[in-house]
Amino acid sequence: MRRTFLAAAAAAALLPGLALAQAPAAPAAANTGNVIFFHPDGLGVNHWGAVRMHSVGPDGRLNWDRLPATAVYLGHMKDGLTGTSHGGATVHAYGVRVQADSFGLDGSTPIRALGGHQGSLMQEAMRRGRAVGLVNSGAAYEPGTAVFVASTERRSSLEEITRLVAESGVQVHLAGGERWYLPRGVQGRHGEGARTDGRNLIEELRAKGYRVVFTRDEMMALPADADRVWGIFASDHTFHDRAEEELARDNRPLYVPTAPTVAEMSELALRILSRAPAGFFLVAEEEGTDNFGNANNAAGVLEAGRRADEAIGVFRRFVEANPRTLMLTTADSDAGGMQVIGPGAGQTVIRAGQALPERDRNGAPLDGQTGTGGQAFLSAPDRNGARHPFAVAWATLTDVSGGILVRGVGLNSEFIQGTMDNVDVYRIMHRTLFGEVSN
Repeated sequence: MRRTFLAAAAAAALLPGLALAQAPAAPAAANTGNVIFFHPDGLGVNHWGAVRMHSVGPDGRLNWDRLPATAVYLGHMKDGLTGTSHGGATVHAYGVRVQADSFGLDGSTPIRALGGHQGSLMQEAMRRGRAVGLVNSGAAYEPGTAVFVASTERRSSLEEITRLVAESGVQVHLAGGERWYLPRGVQGRHGEGARTDGRNLIEELRAKGYRVVFTRDEMMALPADADRVWGIFASDHTFHDRAEEELARDNRPLYVPTAPTVAEMSELALRILSRAPAGFFLVAEEEGTDNFGNANNAAGVLEAGRRADEAIGVFRRFVEANPRTLMLTTADSDAGGMQVIGPGAGQTVIRAGQALPERDRNGAPLDGQTGTGGQAFLSAPDRNGARHPFAVAWATLTDVSGGILVRGVGLNSEFIQGTMDNVDVYRIMHRTLFGEVSN
């Protein structure tokens, strides 16, 4: 795909972009505009198939299905075949293939982005006058968004990563993770702080002019002219990424009830960022798709996937109204190797209203509505009105190199075609923001 991408780019009639060292300026070329990058972490084609069956039925179509541009995604790392959340995010943010254990660096080595900038694509966008925003259903330290503004040698440095994100200067940031904004022992809206450096990042954000909100209701009540917003919607993630049986035992829901969905957060971010005269760059992530997959919680993946598809609907509608916008979406790996088993598939008994066997004949664990041994899921009705029982089988508790697609709509989405390396995600975003083609 890299050769195809560059050949197509060279053939297009492009106005030259500004050199990287020049002062910020608004996009002028016809092929430049806004970029929305949406990352439903860990969501492969198999997951999307399960979400489709469960949400709209086997004959229905998701918002994801309706994205016109499609390419096969290759997500291997510099030192391995399977992408990691932090390594994969680093490739997307910098356009350089790195070691799997990397968070805005190549292992522990600073990297220059493919476009030549000493910093990520989002840091370059800020330097060149674009409005930027980050949205995540996970905590602020989650790499799918944090890597675009933070670099550290260890992914586990949650306190440091949260500080770097809070100091990044992004215009809009909506996520969870309050405990890493507050000093240890200080009570916040969602729980007690955990910082060891004594800093109260929430007060620091307010001093910088951010409106800080903590619930969906507070977010929805923001005045129309709010232009610098920081949302902190949970002590950690806005979801509880545990197995179904653990959540039932502790009487916990899949998602924090007071937190907005990724679609609602994205709507607010777009409303604010779209007012910027020089254009914008938004990176959004549904993290529950990955974390529930790694917990082998099928009900959680189905709900997280439904929420991810709702966000894609928000982005599709925005692009329809604002055609000088590229929206593209991909994952970097496949969480848990999730597969759907329906009636007639081998000798595993799957009947509506009956408990599933705990394992398939090869030993793979099977999930139903309430977890292992639960009743089978039911699909939404097909075109004949029939609902079909199904089970979910899991391959692993970790990430695998499953079937991943890049999909998109809008400006320059014609370059999403064939087979794309993970570094090509950066290429198409850089081209759309700045009118320049990276080598």
